[in-house]
Amino acid sequence: MITHDLRLLADAIYDKKGENVVSLDLRSIDGAITDYFVVCDGSNTTQVGAIADNIAEKMKEEGHTLYRSQGEGNNFWIIQDYGNIVVHIFLKEYREFYRLEELWADVPRKEYKERRVPKASAGKTQE
Repeated sequence: MITHDLRLLADAIYDKKGENVVSLDLRSIDGAITDYFVVCDGSNTTQVGAIADNIAEKMKEEGHTLYRSQGEGNNFWIIQDYGNIVVHIFLKEYREFYRLEELWADVPRKEYKERRVPKASAGKTQE
């Protein structure tokens, strides 16, 4: 289910302290290379790499195939292609420069927030 996959990606990004997670629904665009873009950013190249690694791990656990990945050499902008979802993990300055979301400003956009565990249930186990 695509909603589950998009949320899984957002959670994997926030697990590594990524920021500004959005999905862009490209299904209405004839000839679009994918159904969804997921876009996020990190504050340094180490973090961008960690986000990409965590996404790959979580998606593999869910049975998704990573068809192609580019950008790991410098970690300024990593692209991961999962077929119906393409993930763009930017170094913050590169996201601001390329402004990918502005190119697709006319498609539906969803912002994802980090899910928080309520303090009352943190550390408790279910009996």
